[in-house]
Amino acid sequence: MAKQAKQPQENPQSKVKRINNSDIQPRRMDFTFDESIPVYWFAGDQFKSILLTSLSCTFPEGERFFVRSVRHFQKNLTNPLLKEEVKGFIGQEAHHGNEHEHFNALMQKKGLPTKKIEEFVLNGLKWQGKHLSPERQLAKTCALEHFTAMLAETILEYPDFFAGMDDRLLPLWLWHAVEESEHKAVAFDVYQDQVNNYWVRTSEMAFTTLEFIGFQTLHYWQLRNAMTDKTDWKSMADGMKWLLGKNGFLRKLGPAYLSYYKRDFHPNQRDSRALRDAGLIKLAAMLKRPELLESAA
Repeated sequence: MAKQAKQPQENPQSKVKRINNSDIQPRRMDFTFDESIPVYWFAGDQFKSILLTSLSCTFPEGERFFVRSVRHFQKNLTNPLLKEEVKGFIGQEAHHGNEHEHFNALMQKKGLPTKKIEEFVLNGLKWQGKHLSPERQLAKTCALEHFTAMLAETILEYPDFFAGMDDRLLPLWLWHAVEESEHKAVAFDVYQDQVNNYWVRTSEMAFTTLEFIGFQTLHYWQLRNAMTDKTDWKSMADGMKWLLGKNGFLRKLGPAYLSYYKRDFHPNQRDSRALRDAGLIKLAAMLKRPELLESAA
């Protein structure tokens, strides 16, 4: 049985510091990742472990890109609540990038070229920053935020999909999922307030979907090609069923994905507050940190 997650070195009775006047509050975690965590940390499965590690490699620079794209328009905002929510969004995304960077560094120590992929993502986003307009960059952020919200809420709604994940890493993914769902509408609201162009929003989603699939496939194989053990084809076949089978993880995202192309789409059309609350209660119990629940009050 996997070991329990190590706890951050904090007073468990400490208060969550509120940094803005909205319901979106960053929760600093300071995870300590045990070096005994294996490379195949997801149910001992090659495909699932490498797939999610490759996804984690995109988070540090991806989250920073999201922050930059929103910050570009931050000074123009006049809605008081949205201005406060942007502060919360920036704080949450900064913490997400930092924690996944720490996890990626652990996998680098174990021989996976996670740093190389992080640099690849950084260079790719620098290129996009030079060649895409600020409006397109914000639209790309909205698209990717919709992806992460869909993934997050599927994690929260169907926890069985993540059965067997190492107990020391489950809090990282659960915390990230709760906060991605929590701030899922912020970048979109900034976009609607400052740009509000249906064609730019939906065309960027189409382009970004192709990029996401293509680059995630590339990063998966970048990790696998650096490993000395043989490809586990049964793991891959089972993994594709896990993703694309009749009740597969990605197939459950179909309706939510297509809804983005509706003219009247808004992320909060799906009320996910109950899912977030349940996830946060689970996280607080898992880490023995009841003060985490205060930030949801």
